[in-house]
Amino acid sequence: MRFLVSGAAGFIGSHLCDRLIADGHEVAGIDNLITGSRANLERLLGHPRFQFVEHDVTRPIGMDGHFDAVLHLASLASPRQYYEHPIETLESGSTGTRNMLEAGRRHNARFLLASTSECYGDPDVHPQVETYWGNVNPVGPRSCYDESKRYAEAITMAYHRVHGLRTTIARIFNTYGPRMALDDGRVVPAFIDHALKGKPLTVYGDGSQTRSFCYVQDLVDGLLCLTFSDERYPVNLGNPTEMTILEFARFICNAVNPGLPIEFEPLPQDDPKRRRPDIGKAKRVLGWEPKVPLEDGIRETISYFRSRR
Repeated sequence: MRFLVSGAAGFIGSHLCDRLIADGHEVAGIDNLITGSRANLERLLGHPRFQFVEHDVTRPIGMDGHFDAVLHLASLASPRQYYEHPIETLESGSTGTRNMLEAGRRHNARFLLASTSECYGDPDVHPQVETYWGNVNPVGPRSCYDESKRYAEAITMAYHRVHGLRTTIARIFNTYGPRMALDDGRVVPAFIDHALKGKPLTVYGDGSQTRSFCYVQDLVDGLLCLTFSDERYPVNLGNPTEMTILEFARFICNAVNPGLPIEFEPLPQDDPKRRRPDIGKAKRVLGWEPKVPLEDGIRETISYFRSRR
């Protein structure tokens, strides 16, 4: 099969391209490199079944040849990135999503939208199920990302209903692994970066807020299962094992630099207090659940960051 992947040079997108090539498919990857990096694709550049084009999805997609599947992962995904580029984030979720949907419609291809658990906002329902409509502040500092993804889901479903496009929507929860950017502000690279430098780890609030962490290879498995499924409504993809941020900080300290101090700073506005997916639908519909233990995934991630220092 031939795949069109946006956000191909990003953290998750590059791992997805690796997997598709390893499985014998052809891949055309596009990325504007605002946050992605060619270095993430170093093993694929020059491969006969891989093509990379520097392109912004907010401009029409004019790739040659037929595509069997269109996978839309292009977005600024970390708070630091979308705080700095709120307009670009909104455009990626709106105009960018429509351009990728049009590409899917032209080729009568399967379409995957990489959405987010941020659609649930600071949730009142725990764990989060796909039928929960969320608790999102539409004018807060995080709204550029939250609302861009909520709009992207809406227009994806509209293309399915109006044009019969075979669409799928993945609500991705916290994902980690090699190729994350150390300076993108997310908790996994931030903690590992500080630990490797021997600096105190910064925990916001009292650290009682929770997250769950899914290794990137598990997520890629889930994305591919979903792409080839007949499920048209959103599906949560993430690890249901929940831990507090303070517990996670101590876990990273023990793995990298035991004895490092932990500092506390005020909690950012609209930061979710609890975040954990209900993956019952993914198990039932896709036969998918994460397999990589946190200890193994973090070991690989730390090794990657050490090699890049």
